[in-house]
Amino acid sequence: MTTNAPTPLLARDLIHAHWFKSSYSDNGTNCVEVADLSTSAHGGVAIRDSKEPNGPALLVSADGWASFITAMADGELPAA
Repeated sequence: MTTNAPTPLLARDLIHAHWFKSSYSDNGTNCVEVADLSTSAHGGVAIRDSKEPNGPALLVSADGWASFITAMADGELPAA
């Protein structure tokens, strides 16, 4: 049996990603950045800590991101 394991996503794969901060991030230490990867081979959305641009990034599907945004807007998730 063969499986099609996903190709790992490395920091160098995101070097040309267009990152932007949430409008809800403060100007201090609590900032996240997101990049739309829908047109890349990986698809989805990447999320990272703005203080560590070369650090790890979390990759989620476009549907997962949309569900998260909807849940936040609907107040289904607690605010920090």
